[in-house]
Amino acid sequence: MSDPSLADAARLVRENAYAPYSRFKVGAALRTPSGAVYTGCNVENVAYPEGTCAEAGAIAAMVAAGETAIAEVYVIADSPDPVPPCGGCRQKLKEFAGADVPVTMATTEGATLRLTVGDLLPGAFDSGHMDRA
Repeated sequence: MSDPSLADAARLVRENAYAPYSRFKVGAALRTPSGAVYTGCNVENVAYPEGTCAEAGAIAAMVAAGETAIAEVYVIADSPDPVPPCGGCRQKLKEFAGADVPVTMATTEGATLRLTVGDLLPGAFDSGHMDRA
Protein backbone atom coordinates (compact mmCIF):
# COMPACT_ATOMS: atom_id res chain seq x y z
CA MET A 1 0.00 0.00 0.00
CA SER A 2 1.18 3.52 -0.75
CA ASP A 3 2.59 5.61 2.08
CA PRO A 4 -0.27 7.67 3.59
CA SER A 5 1.86 10.82 3.49
CA LEU A 6 2.08 10.54 -0.30
CA ALA A 7 -1.70 10.15 -0.43
CA ASP A 8 -2.13 13.12 1.91
CA ALA A 9 0.17 15.27 -0.23
CA ALA A 10 -1.84 14.46 -3.37
CA ARG A 11 -5.14 15.05 -1.60
CA LEU A 12 -4.01 18.44 -0.28
CA VAL A 13 -2.58 19.75 -3.54
CA ARG A 14 -5.72 18.66 -5.40
CA GLU A 15 -7.58 21.41 -3.54
CA ASN A 16 -5.33 23.98 -5.28
CA ALA A 17 -6.22 22.81 -8.78
CA TYR A 18 -7.36 25.50 -11.18
CA ALA A 19 -10.27 23.84 -12.96
CA PRO A 20 -12.94 26.50 -13.64
CA TYR A 21 -14.03 24.89 -16.93
CA SER A 22 -14.23 21.17 -16.18
CA ARG A 23 -14.46 21.44 -12.40
CA PHE A 24 -12.43 18.20 -12.42
CA LYS A 25 -9.65 18.72 -9.89
CA VAL A 26 -6.72 16.32 -9.91
CA GLY A 27 -3.79 16.11 -7.50
CA ALA A 28 -0.57 14.16 -7.94
CA ALA A 29 2.32 13.43 -5.63
CA LEU A 30 5.48 11.56 -6.40
CA ARG A 31 8.32 10.35 -4.25
CA THR A 32 11.89 10.17 -5.44
CA PRO A 33 14.50 7.63 -4.32
CA SER A 34 15.86 10.32 -1.95
CA GLY A 35 12.49 10.31 -0.14
CA ALA A 36 11.53 13.81 -1.29
CA VAL A 37 7.90 14.34 -2.26
CA TYR A 38 6.82 16.64 -5.10
CA THR A 39 3.26 17.61 -5.90
CA GLY A 40 1.26 19.04 -8.75
CA CYS A 41 -2.33 19.86 -9.62
CA ASN A 42 -4.08 20.38 -12.90
CA VAL A 43 -4.14 23.92 -14.25
CA GLU A 44 -6.72 24.54 -16.94
CA ASN A 45 -6.73 27.23 -19.58
CA VAL A 46 -9.67 28.53 -21.59
CA ALA A 47 -7.68 27.31 -24.63
CA TYR A 48 -8.04 23.68 -23.50
CA PRO A 49 -4.90 22.16 -25.07
CA GLU A 50 -2.80 24.66 -23.14
CA GLY A 51 -3.64 23.27 -19.69
CA THR A 52 -1.27 21.27 -17.51
CA CYS A 53 -1.96 17.91 -15.90
CA ALA A 54 -1.28 17.28 -12.22
CA GLU A 55 1.33 14.61 -13.00
CA ALA A 56 3.20 16.99 -15.32
CA GLY A 57 3.21 19.65 -12.61
CA ALA A 58 4.67 17.25 -10.04
CA ILE A 59 7.34 16.14 -12.51
CA ALA A 60 8.23 19.76 -13.28
CA ALA A 61 8.58 20.51 -9.55
CA MET A 62 10.84 17.45 -9.15
CA VAL A 63 13.08 18.44 -12.05
CA ALA A 64 13.20 22.07 -10.87
CA ALA A 65 14.49 20.77 -7.52
CA GLY A 66 17.29 18.91 -9.29
CA GLU A 67 15.94 15.34 -9.14
CA THR A 68 15.27 13.09 -12.11
CA ALA A 69 14.03 9.75 -10.76
CA ILE A 70 10.60 8.68 -9.55
CA ALA A 71 10.14 5.87 -7.00
CA GLU A 72 6.35 6.06 -6.49
CA VAL A 73 3.34 8.01 -7.78
CA TYR A 74 -0.09 8.79 -6.30
CA VAL A 75 -2.91 10.46 -8.27
CA ILE A 76 -6.31 11.44 -6.87
CA ALA A 77 -9.49 12.82 -8.45
CA ASP A 78 -13.15 13.19 -7.57
CA SER A 79 -14.41 10.43 -9.82
CA PRO A 80 -16.53 7.30 -9.41
CA ASP A 81 -13.49 5.17 -10.29
CA PRO A 82 -9.74 5.73 -9.93
CA VAL A 83 -8.51 7.85 -12.87
CA PRO A 84 -5.33 6.83 -14.68
CA PRO A 85 -2.87 9.39 -16.01
CA CYS A 86 -3.54 10.51 -19.58
CA GLY A 87 -1.39 9.10 -22.38
CA GLY A 88 0.95 12.08 -22.40
CA CYS A 89 1.51 11.86 -18.66
CA ARG A 90 2.14 8.13 -18.88
CA GLN A 91 4.98 8.89 -21.28
CA LYS A 92 6.23 11.69 -19.00
CA LEU A 93 6.23 9.30 -16.01
CA LYS A 94 8.12 6.72 -18.09
CA GLU A 95 10.85 9.28 -18.75
CA PHE A 96 11.71 9.35 -15.04
CA ALA A 97 10.40 6.02 -13.72
CA GLY A 98 11.19 2.38 -14.36
CA ALA A 99 8.49 0.00 -15.53
CA ASP A 100 8.19 -1.42 -11.98
CA VAL A 101 7.43 1.92 -10.28
CA PRO A 102 4.03 1.77 -8.55
CA VAL A 103 1.30 4.23 -9.50
CA THR A 104 -1.65 4.44 -7.11
CA MET A 105 -4.79 5.99 -8.55
CA ALA A 106 -7.43 7.04 -6.05
CA THR A 107 -10.83 8.64 -5.71
CA THR A 108 -11.75 11.20 -3.10
CA GLU A 109 -14.11 8.55 -1.67
CA GLY A 110 -11.25 6.14 -0.93
CA ALA A 111 -11.26 3.69 -3.84
CA THR A 112 -7.78 2.87 -5.12
CA LEU A 113 -6.17 1.02 -7.98
CA ARG A 114 -2.46 0.27 -7.94
CA LEU A 115 -0.60 -0.52 -11.15
CA THR A 116 2.95 0.01 -12.36
CA VAL A 117 4.27 2.42 -14.96
CA GLY A 118 4.84 -0.63 -17.18
CA ASP A 119 1.20 -1.71 -16.74
CA LEU A 120 0.02 1.78 -17.71
CA LEU A 121 2.30 2.11 -20.74
CA PRO A 122 3.22 -1.24 -22.26
CA GLY A 123 5.48 -0.96 -25.27
CA ALA A 124 6.61 2.50 -24.17
CA PHE A 125 8.69 4.62 -26.51
CA ASP A 126 12.15 5.13 -25.01
CA SER A 127 15.60 6.36 -25.99
CA GLY A 128 16.51 2.90 -27.32
CA HIS A 129 14.11 3.52 -30.19
CA MET A 130 16.31 6.40 -31.29
CA ASP A 131 19.56 4.42 -31.43
CA ARG A 132 21.05 4.19 -34.89
CA ALA A 133 23.35 1.44 -36.07
